[in-house]
Amino acid sequence: MRIEPGLARLADGARLHEQLAELAPLIARAAQMCVDAVRAGGKIVFFGNGGSASDAQHLACEMVVKYRFERPSIPAVALTADTSILTAASNDLGFEQVFVRQIQALARRGDVAVAISTSGASRNVLAAVEAARRIGCGVVVLTGEGGRGLADSADVGLVVPSRRTDLIQECHITLGHVICQLVESELYGEKRA
Repeated sequence: MRIEPGLARLADGARLHEQLAELAPLIARAAQMCVDAVRAGGKIVFFGNGGSASDAQHLACEMVVKYRFERPSIPAVALTADTSILTAASNDLGFEQVFVRQIQALARRGDVAVAISTSGASRNVLAAVEAARRIGCGVVVLTGEGGRGLADSADVGLVVPSRRTDLIQECHITLGHVICQLVESELYGEKRA
């Protein structure tokens, strides 16, 4: 087996991760929005499709359970976790409404909606961002190079400068982890895991 293609892919990923440092001011702003929402009694709402759905659940878990150290729970929810709601909304209302319906039920003014979409073109994500805006939620978007329009519609748009889905997804979880670390540390002090 030739390992060279795998090594080249690792190098591509490393270069892309290095570029994420250029997003530092936006990352800090996204984290501060989350901190402000939680301090005001609000929550963080994550959503996305496919691998981004898994990322939404992963990041909500980091907030609710813990990221680096034991501390009180941070209110967060992933709109991708309830199969009954997802399938009922898809069947009864259409797939474009699966996140909108949950935003309408669960999100409140002052919450932060975190939309994760590698393409930035998923109609159900776009519709949920609009619904969150109507309610008065802050909006953070994690997307790729093709999702600049979605990113521009957000309060904070974190755009990974790539069109490769696999690399964008890896960067999204890294960005999400940095946000989790900043939120956790700001709310509960810098501690060692």
